[in-house]
Amino acid sequence: MLTHIQVRGAREHNLKSVDIDLPRDKLVVITGLSGSGKSSLAFDTIYAEGQRRYVESLSAYARQFLELMQKPDVDHIEGLSPAISIEQKTTSKNPRSTVGTVTEIYDYMRLLWARVGTPYSPTTGLPITAQTVSQMVDRVMALPEGTRLYLLAPIVRGRKGEYRKELATLKKDGYQRVKVDGAFYDIDDAPVLDKKYKHDIDVVVDRIVVKEGLGGRLAESFEAALKLAEGLAIAEFADAPEGETPERITFSEKFACPVSGFTIAEIEPRLFSFNAPQGACPACDGLGDKLYFDPALIVPNESLTIAQGAVMPWAKSNPPSPYYMQVLASVGRAYDFSLKTAWRDLTPEQQHAILHGTGGKAIPLTFTDGRKSYDVIKAFDGVIANLDKRFRATESAWMREELSRYQSSAPCETCHGDRLKPEALAVKIAGETIADAVRRPVSQAYPWARDLAEKLTPKERQIGERVLKEIVERLGFLNNVGLEYLNLDRKSGTLSGGESQRIRLASQIGSGLSGVLYVLDEPSIGLHQRDNDRLLLTLKRLRDLGNTVLVVEHDEDAIRAADYVVDMGPGAGVHGGHVVAQGSVADIIATPGSVTGDYLSGRRAVPVPLIRRKGSGKKLTVKGARSNNLQNVTASIPLGTFTCITGVSGSGKSTFTIDTLYAAAARELNGARLLAGAHDSVEGLQHLDKVIDIDQSPIGRTPRSNPATYTGAFTNIRDWFAGLPESLARGYKPGRFSFNVKGGRCEACTGDGLIKIEMHFLPDVYVTCDVCHGHRYNRETLEVKFKGMSIADVLDMTVEDGVEFFKAVPPIRDKLAMLHEVGLGYVKIGQQATTLSGGEAQRVKLAKELARRATGSTLYILDEPTTGLHFEDVRKLLEVLHALVDQGNTVVVIEHNLEVIKTADWIIDLGPDGGDKGGEIVATGTPEQVAASARSWTGGYLKALLEAPKAQATA
Repeated sequence: MLTHIQVRGAREHNLKSVDIDLPRDKLVVITGLSGSGKSSLAFDTIYAEGQRRYVESLSAYARQFLELMQKPDVDHIEGLSPAISIEQKTTSKNPRSTVGTVTEIYDYMRLLWARVGTPYSPTTGLPITAQTVSQMVDRVMALPEGTRLYLLAPIVRGRKGEYRKELATLKKDGYQRVKVDGAFYDIDDAPVLDKKYKHDIDVVVDRIVVKEGLGGRLAESFEAALKLAEGLAIAEFADAPEGETPERITFSEKFACPVSGFTIAEIEPRLFSFNAPQGACPACDGLGDKLYFDPALIVPNESLTIAQGAVMPWAKSNPPSPYYMQVLASVGRAYDFSLKTAWRDLTPEQQHAILHGTGGKAIPLTFTDGRKSYDVIKAFDGVIANLDKRFRATESAWMREELSRYQSSAPCETCHGDRLKPEALAVKIAGETIADAVRRPVSQAYPWARDLAEKLTPKERQIGERVLKEIVERLGFLNNVGLEYLNLDRKSGTLSGGESQRIRLASQIGSGLSGVLYVLDEPSIGLHQRDNDRLLLTLKRLRDLGNTVLVVEHDEDAIRAADYVVDMGPGAGVHGGHVVAQGSVADIIATPGSVTGDYLSGRRAVPVPLIRRKGSGKKLTVKGARSNNLQNVTASIPLGTFTCITGVSGSGKSTFTIDTLYAAAARELNGARLLAGAHDSVEGLQHLDKVIDIDQSPIGRTPRSNPATYTGAFTNIRDWFAGLPESLARGYKPGRFSFNVKGGRCEACTGDGLIKIEMHFLPDVYVTCDVCHGHRYNRETLEVKFKGMSIADVLDMTVEDGVEFFKAVPPIRDKLAMLHEVGLGYVKIGQQATTLSGGEAQRVKLAKELARRATGSTLYILDEPTTGLHFEDVRKLLEVLHALVDQGNTVVVIEHNLEVIKTADWIIDLGPDGGDKGGEIVATGTPEQVAASARSWTGGYLKALLEAPKAQATA
């Protein structure tokens, strides 16, 4: 029996021929400095080979539909299982994808509503049931013996017309009596109907007296009535007192409301799918919201005048279009305002006329072509109607994208955000539609689904038992991985990388597989310490099912919970790629030279500052923030400090910091066209000159983007090479040294260095270009050298080597030095942007901002900058961030990492829980003050850390 995964000679990326044995069916954590080779070992070697072997076991036909991975650079691996990778990358950005659809909970709910749901009439609120002829006969036969009834077929219900032709056809078919507008007539004596009024016509199919032995005749009569009236029949009591409306029983063989005629053709799972035409709301195609041109985006700066460009889409060109300016001047004359009046000083009526038009009122539009003026009397439709017309008419993708920048989304006015047709929303279980059910957060949906069986009839319970079991299990898994605050209808594109990874983790546990190799990339991202224990229990459950769980992780709790730990290092990039230590946590701590062991033992620690900064005395205050789950939050950030926004997952940190504070500050300071979340005001922005948001989105979507191009260092490098004597002699310009344009690049591979060869059902093969040998440039360009190095050699250098190489060239050296300072010395200058992790991309952005001249009045906002960082990398990053604050800037960080939080000058802790139980300020103050708060989850963990002996390391 295989007990270990044996890896021999792993050389992928920076791995130095690694040999290692990892125990199977255990929780194995691979840790180490950023860039030390953790992902290269876990994902690019072990997972890649496990997936490749499994896929190769399939038929050639099946393989052509799957994404195949190349064979990693390794001598051999034994003991592998089929591998599943659960990475950080966010789930689908498709607006049709939700938490419910990604986890398959919504698919089970669709099945439950289709099989157990009861349709209700939107008009009467009464349940709609389909009946067989036998059930109709039984209902009539249950009436007291001797009851006299008319069996009617309602062929016309509340419709205008004369209906001569229909009455003639009925007479021809042998029917003798009809009931027209409440009165009975022989067909020959039926009144002439006025086609301008609505009428009701019932055909008398049979007159019956309830008695034994009537069943056969009654069944035939019902069949005739149902055929005449498209599935409807009415039994009307014949003995009603004169002047009173007789009692009627309506029967339907379809799901149809007998009063309003509201029908549901069939109740199938697809009726509840907003991604299928059978279920999607026709007004919004199942998206739940519609785009509209937003006045707040059209006029982003209300302090500008129209002449200065307040109406942004009409002032984009430089100079603004004379035609549009003359139109607005004409509207101004008609409504008594000047183009030199600030937008905020215009009356609501004047603003409405500009945006929404004159409401059909004709005004003289005066145009001047330089030589003459002429008037046109015309109704002005408004800026918004003009934009809408242009948006619908254009076939240019660029123009549509440009105009879409002035659009916001709002709930669809037909389905009110429910995404479904009225027919689907008419079906209910325990009084709730499927749209009502998915609005709940997981924390409420879990007990609701668990208790739903008690509200069902015995028959419904028997039908829905297995489906409910699946729904409850999946909701329980989401609850256990710390996602209880997510609503099931939340769009998956709005989830963070950590949230989407934990959703996939919950789905995998739900699948109940065993004998699988799971490879996870930092599942603790975005998770508060409080929720870490539940995540670790989930990972152990996955292991206990009989799987091998391989986790790339830096979190101390995860490392201590592992069955086996591998510490990579000793450094990053070219200095890494070795196994420094392996075994139990005690083995790691006891290994000399293990940086991880030093931090676990307390031999090293991120120091706690001796003095907390008080700031500049000025402050930035957000008042009345109430977007998403924020509950009218007002909070102040002292300027000139390092401030941490903390709280459990889903407590409202990103909504407060990114959606409200950053968006409002960027509109005011940077002129950005962003809509801030609902709030009253942001005070104190006059003390700042700009705001910079440094997130973890990729720095480029193509392999042609790299750290050098993003930071601007590549421009300086190309300029430097173009200024060398050899280049001047040959007449080479900076463009000669770009691999993105013709001239200096190798045309055989168009500057890629690789040539892609498609192999049908085998993975695509990338071969090194045999003309330039992977250097990306042609021979003539590579002949230009500086210190014996060509431009291709420079791009292949690490940032660390580049700093030394260009030490006499300040513009290049300084930009590379900043990359080195944020801990990216191991990254190659020309490394493809697509190969950088989220944390690395964020630090490249940070380096770019650091390389700019600091003003001392900048607000920096970072969202979890410690993602993907080892203890030692966190220490280095904190040095950089605190240096920014020392220059007078303000740094605001959304963070869960306690090593960062304990170094803060000020903390704003949100909570107390996630989702609708969060959105409040739980505690504010210094780390010591927050640690003393009994209500703060963060404070409890912070208190333990600040009191620990290793926290006493001085700054």
